[in-house]
Amino acid sequence: MNNAESSTAASGLAWFKSSYSGAEGGDCVEVAAATAVVHVRDSKADAGPVLTVSREAWAGLIGLTSSERRV
Repeated sequence: MNNAESSTAASGLAWFKSSYSGAEGGDCVEVAAATAVVHVRDSKADAGPVLTVSREAWAGLIGLTSSERRV
């Protein structure tokens, strides 16, 4: 299940930005992996809402977007 929560609920996490985002910033997301879920937020609005998805859902998204699966 996906849900939005406040960033304070996920404030103690280690957030990571994509290496493709570059030094200029831009339109990026940050992710933080917890035990059973992955948290996703807008890197430009770190105090904004956080999307939380299961690890399985996150793995499925990454699998769909990986360059190895592109035709």
